[in-house]
Amino acid sequence: MLLNFFIILLLITGMVGFAALSLRPNRKEEKRTESYSVEEIIKTVDGVFAGILDKDFRSLNLNQKETMKRENIKKLIKKCLKKSAEGDEEAKEYIKDYIKEILLHKVMLNEENIEKVIPFNCADMLTGQDKFEILLQLYYKDYKKDGFRIFLEKNHLETAYTITSVDLDKAYFKEITYLSFEDKVEIIVQRVYQQYRGFGIIDRLREMKLDGVSAGISAGLLSGKIPEMTAGFLDEEITVKEIVDKDKNDTGIKTEKSLLDVWIFYKGRTIRLDFLRFPSERELIRVCKSIYRHNNPGFLSETRGYLVNDMKDGSRVVVFRPPISVSWAFFLRKHDSITAMDISKVLKEEGSDQVIELLKWMVKGCLSIAITGEMGSGKTTLLKLLIQYIEESYPIRVYEQVYELNLNKAYPRRNILSLRDSPEVSGQDILNVMKKTDGTVLILGEVASHETANYLIEISQISKMTLFSHHAETTQDLISYFKISQLREGGFHKEDLAEYQAANAINIDIHMENKNGHRYISRITEIIPYYKKDLPGGLVEATQEYYKRRTSPVTFETRDILSFIEGKYVMQKGFSDKSQEHILYNLRESEKQEYREFIKGGGALQNG
Repeated sequence: MLLNFFIILLLITGMVGFAALSLRPNRKEEKRTESYSVEEIIKTVDGVFAGILDKDFRSLNLNQKETMKRENIKKLIKKCLKKSAEGDEEAKEYIKDYIKEILLHKVMLNEENIEKVIPFNCADMLTGQDKFEILLQLYYKDYKKDGFRIFLEKNHLETAYTITSVDLDKAYFKEITYLSFEDKVEIIVQRVYQQYRGFGIIDRLREMKLDGVSAGISAGLLSGKIPEMTAGFLDEEITVKEIVDKDKNDTGIKTEKSLLDVWIFYKGRTIRLDFLRFPSERELIRVCKSIYRHNNPGFLSETRGYLVNDMKDGSRVVVFRPPISVSWAFFLRKHDSITAMDISKVLKEEGSDQVIELLKWMVKGCLSIAITGEMGSGKTTLLKLLIQYIEESYPIRVYEQVYELNLNKAYPRRNILSLRDSPEVSGQDILNVMKKTDGTVLILGEVASHETANYLIEISQISKMTLFSHHAETTQDLISYFKISQLREGGFHKEDLAEYQAANAINIDIHMENKNGHRYISRITEIIPYYKKDLPGGLVEATQEYYKRRTSPVTFETRDILSFIEGKYVMQKGFSDKSQEHILYNLRESEKQEYREFIKGGGALQNG
């Protein structure tokens, strides 16, 4: 009896001891991080996420509801980690919220030790990146995606070619007087995220309303190590630990080289951020490898060399790598500097009211329009704005190499379908199937191949109207390009016939210019196909005209409807009879009188 009592007592004591040990806080987990460097914090964050993803919640003997709840959270974290690395902003915010919790409750950041991560209270110790990210965070807090635009305008930097460290310091010391603990935490969360799953130093900048961001340009190779350094793992996932450890031990890369500089494209101007550069060659490569990954377009390999894709927000991204290019580089193109679909905010010069009215009637009258000009001249922006004048009942079909017009977002209540090719489906196949989608208006984001140009000529014969952009500098160059496309792809053998076909398919050439960031319409030119007339009555005149037609056949003529002269828009000649008839034919009865009054009041726009 006594023996049984001692056995029971021993068992109870053992159970209590075991319970005490089980319930005692884990001193290892409770121990705070000794090093507060961003790299060490990233290791901690990665360890927390790895622990969650590796956890088998079914082994915890929880009830089914609690087990499913934890499994769903695990799936959500895994999904958001993947999506955030592809530029998904909602996934990014979810991961950042989690990182914030880790910083506050695992790393145990407080008012004192937060200065060990970034010395906010000692401006002399802050780097250019630190100051810029502090400013960007505060502007984002107040103005969201308009923050960078307002920062540039407020500090008169929007027209600069280079924003220097001196410019940054002036802005910083003028504006930064106090940072709350919450502000500091948000800045560190963003820093940790961008190095962990984001796009490095351009991560926050990429989200702002501007025209583009690029890097990997200017200088040549940073080192001769690139081919060897990247050959083995470029098409594989790299763990955070590998990135941190290799960056930490990589001393052969010189970070001061201009290849690591960041450039932005803002309202037609290219601006170098002199104070902001990638910390290493490896980090630039990491960003190049991840920035194009949305929707799994394939791998950027040595044999492929470059890749064009769109991001979740509709931005176009082009990435290059050796040996196709001398170095790793990316070009991110956005169209965010235009904040509203208001054409008067784009065309501001003297006489712009009449120009906007002219554009409206050309679109409403279903003239086929080419918007030409160099890169960055505003072609895509104008094309996007002109859509508002298309008759609402007309179904619109769009073909783009990458989705950058985003017309469904800009005009959500319109009948619009955007298509693009893929590795399995050619552009010609997409353009052919478009004929079966009941489209009335065809829009080609950019005609950049002879195949697409040939298709445009073909489809223009059956569509109500076409709109597209092209890089031609003159109307003659534009028609010549389409003539060559007809000869190469369209089965034409006579140059004059191919040229006439091209001139007959395009009614208007709107040419855009960009002079030091000032984007405007330099001219609006009508293309008039040449219809052969009877030979003159006199023998000499008839003979001269005959041989002129034989030796130098004229297939079209041009007529400038509008020109930009000495800082203002000036109306020139009026539309041809054919275009006048075409416009009136396509207008509603209620619009015809309004158009006639515009023509009558335009003076020089009257038929000339």
